[in-house]
Amino acid sequence: MLTHIHPRLPMRNKAATLAFYVGQLGFTLRSDHGRYLIVSLDNIEIHFFEFSTLDPQNNYAGPYIRTSNIDKLYQSLLAKGVAMHPNGALQLKPWGQKEFALLDPDFNLLTFGQEI
Repeated sequence: MLTHIHPRLPMRNKAATLAFYVGQLGFTLRSDHGRYLIVSLDNIEIHFFEFSTLDPQNNYAGPYIRTSNIDKLYQSLLAKGVAMHPNGALQLKPWGQKEFALLDPDFNLLTFGQEI
């Protein structure tokens, strides 16, 4: 009966969040309610709530996003100059996934994976 999950992530600055997700990652702004945003790309959407006092060094939010073509996605983000997490280069994982990870401006850890 469950059909989708839409993670809610903290954001300190709406303009920085939009610049990253829309400007760099290619998401579309779906809804802007002042202190609450929704962006979407393909079959996923991410919700953001304002958290102006968030300490990004202590942010442990991190959705896992499945993809059907991880190699293409990874290369397209590199071509756009999107920085990967220092330990997040594309690699095979022992749990049967091919993954990479990056941090958004608020240190939300976005991990992208494809089952091998």
